Amino acid sequence: MSKPVVLFVCVHNAGRSQMAAGWLKHLAGDSVEVRSAGSAPRDQINPVAVEAMQEVGIDIVGNVPQLLEYDTAKSSDVIVTMGCGDTCPVFPGKRYEDWELTDPAGQPIEVVRQVRDEIRERVEKLVGELHVS
Repeated sequence: MSKPVVLFVCVHNAGRSQMAAGWLKHLAGDSVEVRSAGSAPRDQINPVAVEAMQEVGIDIVGNVPQLLEYDTAKSSDVIVTMGCGDTCPVFPGKRYEDWELTDPAGQPIEVVRQVRDEIRERVEKLVGELHVS
């Protein structure tokens, strides 16, 4: 059986989706293929998101925001959206989740830590549902 492919999508691919991808890689390792993208990606990762993730030992500093491509979404098994609305493509037979999370853009580190921790809880649940470790 091939490993599941999980795609995290937010508008800028600079905060929430990058933190979620970092958590999934950290918690599931190589048992899941992890992707992240944005409908209107920024030129760099939110430095406060990078700092918040470094506080828990996860390095996302080298990540680069990616544009959401049709083929990337189509070839993913699970698509988790985080505020990208109608710009995310929908494919029959895919598992979709929409996580309503505060956008960390422009937020102080205290708020970004809360978003980080909420994302961890959701990713832990997802890992359990995917039956991977």
